[in-house]
Amino acid sequence: MEVIWWVLIAVFFIASYVGLIVPIVPSVLVLWGGFLVYIFGLSGSLSMWFWIGMAVLTIFLLIVDFLANVIFVKRTGGSKWGERMALIGVIIGAFVYPPFGLILVPFVLVLAVELLQQKTFSEAIKIAFASFLAFLSGSFAKAVVQTVMIIWFFIEVWIA
Repeated sequence: MEVIWWVLIAVFFIASYVGLIVPIVPSVLVLWGGFLVYIFGLSGSLSMWFWIGMAVLTIFLLIVDFLANVIFVKRTGGSKWGERMALIGVIIGAFVYPPFGLILVPFVLVLAVELLQQKTFSEAIKIAFASFLAFLSGSFAKAVVQTVMIIWFFIEVWIA
């Protein structure tokens, strides 16, 4: 029976990486599913420092998810409305043909808003492209942090 629990934990961990490209799957929360299977299915225990660390990293990942587009748009000269549309685009894009919606919806919204703000087409494209770069860099950062979380989990399990 123990093998089944470990397989389920592995499925949760793999699904968390799937969530990087299919945003309907909440990556970091799926990781917590694996942690909870260990606690309740295998009657394991994890230290208080583990839980505090996971909470901090989870909050960090959720903030990165929402702010990456805003920061990239702002740094490339986007307007306040461009920043807002980048954030709204991420939220809407998560439900519109994932993962492409997460790339296209913010891109189109930022492009349209920046053109309405009297930016040249090349400036608007540059700013909109920043929302695409935000998706890529945010996904990379999340993959790194999720890997750290999984490694930390296994270190805790082996030490305990």
